Amino acid sequence: MLTVTFIRHGQSQDNVKSIWAGWKDAPLSELGVKQAAALGQAFAKSNTKFDFIYASDLLRAHATGQAVLAAHPSPKPPFTVDPKLREQHFGIAEAQPWVIDTPPNQTLDALFKQGIFPVLRARDAKFPEGESLNDLARRADQAIAECVVPHLAAGGDLHIAIASHGLCISELIAALLRLDPDSRRDISYAGLLNTAWTRTVVSLKHAALASPLDAAHPPPLTVRVSDVNNADHLANLKDTEVLDEDKASARAFFAGKAMP
Repeated sequence: MLTVTFIRHGQSQDNVKSIWAGWKDAPLSELGVKQAAALGQAFAKSNTKFDFIYASDLLRAHATGQAVLAAHPSPKPPFTVDPKLREQHFGIAEAQPWVIDTPPNQTLDALFKQGIFPVLRARDAKFPEGESLNDLARRADQAIAECVVPHLAAGGDLHIAIASHGLCISELIAALLRLDPDSRRDISYAGLLNTAWTRTVVSLKHAALASPLDAAHPPPLTVRVSDVNNADHLANLKDTEVLDEDKASARAFFAGKAMP
């Protein structure tokens, strides 16, 4: 049995701004550093041990994974950085002001030329030079094939942690569930708080047990989501910032929550 704990990064310096920030590589904020440290300490106190830790190469997720590693008792697990665990790439919108609604009677191209970058709601929509949600989903499929599926061949009980980003984690979980033909696909695992974790328990379906494991063509799995958006470790940390509507909407979006 393989347990996979998906961890959203701590608050970044861009999380408190109303800007597009996918591959824009901002570090953790002061609060984010505290959140990541609290997460690592909580895992250590609960005797949660990881056999492998994977992290996005972007600073905010990498530092969060490193905080978990630092608090982990010896022997420390291997720490692997994988760019496939990055957040969605917003292309020319990166670092540009956040706009939730599309101004009427203008094409997207016309808006982009004016430096207006509204939320694109269709899964195949994307900013020039960036990724759509469907592009992110395909990258998530590859990440699951590389970071999760190979560990099923080891047998026994293993636990891996994946430190990533809100939108990416929602697609990673969806990618994992797609490998279970019996899974429910009507439940959203988006809206993650900074450093909140969601956990899945994964095993090979009986028909796949005797077949050679091919990560490029993963076998059918049984996937159970056991925990969602657990942020108990943040109970004693206070985020005192008063968010205006744009910042609150942006924060929800980058946590993986679709806009209404």
